[in-house]
Amino acid sequence: MANPPQRQRRGGLFLLGFLLGSLREFGAGQIRYSVPEEVDKGSFVGNISKDLGLEPRELAERGVRIVSRGKAQLFALNPRGGSLITAGRVDREELCEMVSSCVLNMEILVEDTLKIYGVEVEIMDINDNAPSFREEEVEIKVSEHATPGLRFPLPSARDPDVGVNSVQSYQLSPNSYFSLQLRGGTDGAKNPELVLEGGLDREKEAAHLLLLTASDGGDPIRKGTVPIRVVVLDVNDHIPKFTQSVYRMSIPENLRPGTRVLMVNATDPDEGTNGQVMYSFGNMESKAPEIFQLNPQTGEVLIREPLDFEKYRLYETEIQGQDGGGLLTTAKVLIIVVDVNDNAPEITITSSVNSLQENSPPGSVIALLNVQDQDSGENGQVSCFIPNNLPFKLEKTYGNYYKLITTSELDREQIQSYNITLTAKDQGHPSLSTETHLLLNVADANDNPPVFTRSSYSAYIPENNPRGASIFSVTALDQDSNENAQVTYSLMEDTVQGAPLSSYVSINSDTGVLYALLSFDYEQFQSLQMIVTACDSGNPPLSSNASLSLFVLDQNDNTPEILYPGLPTDGSTGMELAPRSAELGYLVTKVVAVDRDSGQNAWLSYHLLKASEPGLFLVGLHTGEVRTARTLMDKDALKQSLLVVVQDHGQPPLSATVTITVAVADSIPDVLADLENLQSPTDLDESGLTLYLVVAITTVSCVFLIFVIVLLTLRLRRWYSSRLLQASGRGLASLPASHFVGVDGVRAFLQTYSHEVSLTADSRKSHLIFPQPNYADTLISQESCEKSEPLLIAEDSATGLSKCEPTNNQQAPPNTDWRFSQAQRPGTSGSQNGDETGTWPNNQFDTEMLQAMILASASEAADGSSTLGGGAGTMGLSARYGPQFTLQHVPDYRQNVYIPGSNATLTNAAGKRDSKAPAGGNGNKKKSGKKEKK
Repeated sequence: MANPPQRQRRGGLFLLGFLLGSLREFGAGQIRYSVPEEVDKGSFVGNISKDLGLEPRELAERGVRIVSRGKAQLFALNPRGGSLITAGRVDREELCEMVSSCVLNMEILVEDTLKIYGVEVEIMDINDNAPSFREEEVEIKVSEHATPGLRFPLPSARDPDVGVNSVQSYQLSPNSYFSLQLRGGTDGAKNPELVLEGGLDREKEAAHLLLLTASDGGDPIRKGTVPIRVVVLDVNDHIPKFTQSVYRMSIPENLRPGTRVLMVNATDPDEGTNGQVMYSFGNMESKAPEIFQLNPQTGEVLIREPLDFEKYRLYETEIQGQDGGGLLTTAKVLIIVVDVNDNAPEITITSSVNSLQENSPPGSVIALLNVQDQDSGENGQVSCFIPNNLPFKLEKTYGNYYKLITTSELDREQIQSYNITLTAKDQGHPSLSTETHLLLNVADANDNPPVFTRSSYSAYIPENNPRGASIFSVTALDQDSNENAQVTYSLMEDTVQGAPLSSYVSINSDTGVLYALLSFDYEQFQSLQMIVTACDSGNPPLSSNASLSLFVLDQNDNTPEILYPGLPTDGSTGMELAPRSAELGYLVTKVVAVDRDSGQNAWLSYHLLKASEPGLFLVGLHTGEVRTARTLMDKDALKQSLLVVVQDHGQPPLSATVTITVAVADSIPDVLADLENLQSPTDLDESGLTLYLVVAITTVSCVFLIFVIVLLTLRLRRWYSSRLLQASGRGLASLPASHFVGVDGVRAFLQTYSHEVSLTADSRKSHLIFPQPNYADTLISQESCEKSEPLLIAEDSATGLSKCEPTNNQQAPPNTDWRFSQAQRPGTSGSQNGDETGTWPNNQFDTEMLQAMILASASEAADGSSTLGGGAGTMGLSARYGPQFTLQHVPDYRQNVYIPGSNATLTNAAGKRDSKAPAGGNGNKKKSGKKEKK
């Protein structure tokens, strides 16, 4: 469309546009550039990075982009050079049509700061279009009687260019009858008219051919031509005349196509065809012929295409009325389009965030939005708002741009997300509005520590619980989400009785379940105090504490322990004296017992389970005192056996029994005298009891023999396996046995228990005494010597078994670890001066001596060689045991008797006089004498 000289001139215009584009207009944040139309794609428009005060590389880093809306994207940003360039073909006539100044507005957004900059680009016109006429040929009919000076309107040329590049002049080809004159229009345009200069003579020339040329003012000048054919008619001396010279009409833009807008009327007094007027649009340059339709017979103007106030607000055109004789007249038509509120506001969200931290400060920007309404006046005045019950507000920034910001800190625990309704409403009648919804998720921040359901907990667990048992469960809730709500439980470090708390209990870090790591013993401790910590997984983590009191509940797991009378360790029978002169309620002795449990598990009651002579003695239910139930008589047997049971009140109840032998005599000599008159009983019950004893001993011996055989079999099998391993693994013989892992074998420890059967002469029945084994007094057998037997055989199997050195079978001193210490004795009896070893205050040696004397006296009485003389206080035993044995060696077993539920201790005068403590039990003891069994 352009020749080479035109291209050079276009290059000059491009250079001019480049120089103009380097200039900026400051004020109101506007940047102005100009660029010629029809430049190539990628042509430079302006240095946008420099005008924004940024470096070229910062355009991409800071998210600078164009946010223009409506038309196609014509410009782009060059991130390398930091310039604004064309993105395609720019045609001013297509963009702005007949507008003299073609300015394109766009907005540039800096994403990181959310700032908007307005940019105006003026599209400069170049002379790229030549003037043109809509008609291919214009025909004008003129009467031959037309007077000179008659004017005939000619069609105007149309040139899309503006300014000097638009139509500037018209020229008519030279002739003798017509001339050309220009008439100015209301819009400043020049309309050509053909003026008759002389009289016509149809007979000479029936038609005249003319050429109308339109020229613009561009460089180079472009021209457009249209041929004019003037036909000379016969006489038609009346010209049609419109009823109005100017037709003005205002119509709303929402009229439908086919609606009649107005009707024009022109009359011609001529008759026939000369009086028939035909209507047509005269000025074809206007847009009216495209939008409106004219009925040529009736003159009705109808709407052809929908009206749009936002595109064209005024339509100006001419309507010609021509009769059949060729005479015509014109009338101007002005159609004003009235705006109707037919466009709802438009909300465009330019930039937004999907989530916002709940601890974000007030004023944080959530979204940047643009509000537009294509209507004008009040119909185009838009107000934007959001509901008042939200912690947000809208602030106007630039033009019709708003930013949505927070007014206060958000709390995700109260509201997790907001569905924000953005409403844009215009001022039209009726008002139109548009709603847009923006979903904002509140991101969680670790601002809530875990909270226990209670500030303190109490848990109860019975003692003797299994290891690993679940004790209690604590729960802490965190109102945060995801990892901020993941709670981990732990126990605060502490020590209990010198041991770390973690050795007693543990807690599941995920569930908060508390487990017992050992079996609790109420007698060791009754409660545990601990601090449970709940910590979340946030950054930084938050935590809270709760106190937990663990109470150990007592169980009836301890049998009552009888402290007095104690069971002799030598197999002899302890004896209490009851004078025959004792009356009803006489205190014979007292059974003292304790229970290591507490509460009702330690409430002890005493019952007389069995007595050799029922009804003679009774036992206090709560005191354990053995008293006479009636007055003793001479017919009562010398020896009375009482079986007393001590029972606690636990569930199930536990009990312990003790056998008390009561000698009915005023003094020990009387006891010995009565023993001489006794005869050995030969009842059938003795033989039955002896049979049971023999069967029991036989059974125990058989079981022991079977155990020894099984043990020897295992030993032989192990030895045989070791020989096989040695034969198959010669290669390991060079390695020492200590390099292998040893597994302890079966070690049998044989323990010898002594079962003594004492058949005394003064008893009606035989009594079996099974003394309790004292592990401290157990002799270590020769087979239990220390030796090492690894699982893998050493180098020489012959030397694998070591022999123990023979040791002296000497009785070791009793172990006192099981006994009660001085501070652990119940009641105030624990404070009495006694043996530091913790033994009950009775002398074992003296007890053995007393039993030996009684048996010796019985033997002498049977032999008839006993003399009860021998000095005062010796009971006739001085000759056998020496004069040093007197009655002061006989202990009083009723000393230091503890009464349950009382702080009193029974003490007699004889006990007070004896200030020496009984002999300790740490030394080796010899047997007091031979025990004669009958």
